[in-house]
Amino acid sequence: MKISEQTIAAVTGGASGLGEAAATALAEAGAKVVILDLNAEIGEKTAATLGGLFIQTDVSDPQSVAAAMERITSEYGALHVAVNCAGMAPAAKTVSKGAAHDPALFAKVINVNLIGTFNVASQAAAVMSRNDPLDADGSRGVVINTASIAAFEGQVGQAAYAASKGGVVGLTLPMARDMASLGIRVCAIAPGLFKTPMLEGLPQEVQDSLGAQVPFPSRLGHASEYAQLVRHIVENAMLNGEVIRLDGAIRMSPR
Repeated sequence: MKISEQTIAAVTGGASGLGEAAATALAEAGAKVVILDLNAEIGEKTAATLGGLFIQTDVSDPQSVAAAMERITSEYGALHVAVNCAGMAPAAKTVSKGAAHDPALFAKVINVNLIGTFNVASQAAAVMSRNDPLDADGSRGVVINTASIAAFEGQVGQAAYAASKGGVVGLTLPMARDMASLGIRVCAIAPGLFKTPMLEGLPQEVQDSLGAQVPFPSRLGHASEYAQLVRHIVENAMLNGEVIRLDGAIRMSPR
């Protein structure tokens, strides 16, 4: 799909981190960008900087997502790209100090990371399905979800997070097959260790230690590198149904 000023792109979690980087890359390519995020203060600023629109959205609430899709169609009349970056990553062991994992926390992580991704992907695709074909292939839209290498190599304290991201991986191929007849492609990116706000809050020596675990390049990934892949997926018509590891060849060993 060629990105142009007619391209409408929605990015969840677009107020910061990987989502902000993706939104920025798409805006720089010419797209009109819609930021879907809970943080209104940062979201409004990010949208204003990009010349886009901010809609406060709770991805785990299907009604909130539906309201966001209605706003997008009323403002722009279409949606062509949806990038799912909203998520949470609390650390909690299955058993800690003799107590079981908080089931409410586990459910919340699943609701935000997995069900939230599905809510946005499915409702965005419904909007995209009404688009006129954009090219000779009959393309109508692209959905990009964010998984994680934790889906394959979850670490200590990542039971909920790894389960949620494993679900995102599992969604990718059947969702792509579901929507092939509609001209909508679906891919997922599984980032490794990236310099996001969460990791930036760690001491520098910890960041350096984590980066040193990456075979090459031996550093934390930059959000802009995630964003580059987002743009490439949108523009490369043969990328469909694929989960792409973006991790510098790291394979995390259990600890």
